[in-house]
Amino acid sequence: MENLHDQRKVYEKSQLIESEIKQNPIEQFRDWFLEASANPGISEANAMAVSTMESDGCPRTRMVLLKAYTHEGFIFYTNYDSRKGKAIEKNHKACLHFFWPNLERQIIIKADLEKIAENLSDGYFHSRPKGSQLGAVVSPQSQIIPDREYLEKKLTALEKQFEHSEVPRPGNWGGYLAKPYEIEFWQGRPNRLHDRIIYTLDDLDWEISRLAP
Repeated sequence: MENLHDQRKVYEKSQLIESEIKQNPIEQFRDWFLEASANPGISEANAMAVSTMESDGCPRTRMVLLKAYTHEGFIFYTNYDSRKGKAIEKNHKACLHFFWPNLERQIIIKADLEKIAENLSDGYFHSRPKGSQLGAVVSPQSQIIPDREYLEKKLTALEKQFEHSEVPRPGNWGGYLAKPYEIEFWQGRPNRLHDRIIYTLDDLDWEISRLAP
């Protein structure tokens, strides 16, 4: 067994105090996200873990990219027939998690998910590089395939097929809006006395509380 007991870090870069935070968690998220995006040590500030509940009762987590956020919530795109898509179809709740080590911060978001309008999915799909569009068409995401060559042959055929035409968005590919009902902001502090501020939606208002670290 490898002993990791001595791998420790002192958290002392910032603080999270009630008198300094926004009253709306989306505005607080915006402030932290802009800081993370501007930090040269963070290559993908919009990378987030999305956890869904599978049919065997075990949660499953994967990394995806946040593509937009509004006053309503957080938008990401995926294959609706993927494992995450099938899990969301059965259970519309998911947990989103951002972790920015360089800022010693993380955000945990519990949300209800719904598909966004098809025209919005169309618009984002056609804004992507053509190679990414073809990749979405080629991949039967989460399904078992015989080998890598299977994908590469399909991609080559589609490149020829759509060499001079627009790639149509697959009907099983599109966006989800994650509408939050609980958002926790975590700021690392010395002696493991971290700051944890949680926003909980009560009807149309956000209640703000501090959690023990």
